Amino acid sequence: MRVAVIGTGYVGLVSAVCLAHMGHTVVGVDQDAGKLAQLQEGQSPIYEPGLQEDLTLAIGTGRLQFHGNLAAAVASSGVIFIAVGTPSLPSGASDTRAVASVATAIGAALAGDRQPRLVVNKSTVPIGTGARVQDLVARSAATGAAPPPVTVVSNPEFLREGQALWDSYNPDRIVLGSDDPAALLTMEQLYAPLIKRRCRGCDVSHPGPIPLIKTDLASAEMIKYAANAFLATKVSFINELAQLCDCVGADVTLVADGIGLDKRIGRAFLDAGIGWGGSCLPKDVSALVHTASSQGIHPRLMEAVTAVNRDQRRLVVRKLQKALPVLQGRTIGLLGLTFKPNTDDLREAPALDIADELIRLGATVKGFDPYWSRQDHWPQPLASIQPCSSPMALAQGCDALVVVTEWPEFKLLDWEQLGREMGGRRLVVDGRNCVDGAALTAAGFCWQGVGHNPPAR
Repeated sequence: MRVAVIGTGYVGLVSAVCLAHMGHTVVGVDQDAGKLAQLQEGQSPIYEPGLQEDLTLAIGTGRLQFHGNLAAAVASSGVIFIAVGTPSLPSGASDTRAVASVATAIGAALAGDRQPRLVVNKSTVPIGTGARVQDLVARSAATGAAPPPVTVVSNPEFLREGQALWDSYNPDRIVLGSDDPAALLTMEQLYAPLIKRRCRGCDVSHPGPIPLIKTDLASAEMIKYAANAFLATKVSFINELAQLCDCVGADVTLVADGIGLDKRIGRAFLDAGIGWGGSCLPKDVSALVHTASSQGIHPRLMEAVTAVNRDQRRLVVRKLQKALPVLQGRTIGLLGLTFKPNTDDLREAPALDIADELIRLGATVKGFDPYWSRQDHWPQPLASIQPCSSPMALAQGCDALVVVTEWPEFKLLDWEQLGREMGGRRLVVDGRNCVDGAALTAAGFCWQGVGHNPPAR
């Protein structure tokens, strides 16, 4: 099929690359001239493991190209994906202005056109947006004749940053929402190579096809929010238990293992730490709270989930204050700054809140990140954090180190050498429970995890 993907951000670019590898002819459209120039040169503007390689291969097949002409892309495509950002507004609602703008532009581009087309919402949008997009397309295309035969489909994404390509080629399910059975059939045909696990990146050892869920528009939109809200709830639940484990002498990791073996619960997303961040969970929980409130429903559980997450970020500072009662004049090193490993994403990153609070209390904050510390520039969100080129440079002169992001290379650090670089008290607060606390204690560190008692020395 001929496909247009409007928006080449995280979701749009990954989707465009994967659709090309499914065998479709894809054009990615973006109005950001700088990003577009990079893509036209075959360079990915975002960091995601494997994306650069798959992008290069897709462009090389001739099935993927990029330009800024939305009208031309729409006119030549039978399936048009909307994959633009929907950030949170101060009210907590999703900002859908970009979606509305694209829908209006699609309608204008199709004025007088009688070829049937699908407009697919890939962006995470509030329930009811699909119907609004349908209306905007029809109204902007109005020429006195009947509106163009356009059907809107909801096709939410469920990508994990750092594992987005794997998730795209091997999704747990594909969700399609429309009130038109013919539109759902076309989308099923679009995804047929993926459903049958017959394209690049698919795990062919997995038995059976990928599950396909067909729903109405509103239910598909709700599925996306419900999934992320439930994942956020699991994280906040185990983090609240972790605080209790700290008080009563239990080990939260063993507790998570014990309850996670129950098939009704599952072990995923039960890793205690310093809370969730990124572009999805905070925004989607906030949007769900706003939607519920606008319908006269008091979303008590979702409000509590968010409150626990905020408090969990302060936990690191409280642990530091307990070990170093006066933080003024101290130097604290942060290991990992992105909100999760294997990404460059700093949106809602816990490191930013932790650094702000430490600086407010008079501490100097240094930082090392396996991605950002190796780039030519230190991004503006990290401006208050002193950049370090290596973990050893970070440790020099620090009164404490905080593991903020569970980058896998942190498990392989030479902690003996780090301790010598620190001098004085060797305090490590492991905000992700991802390093060997017993080994660090044996090496002379004062190690503190989240929901763990320090091992006996």
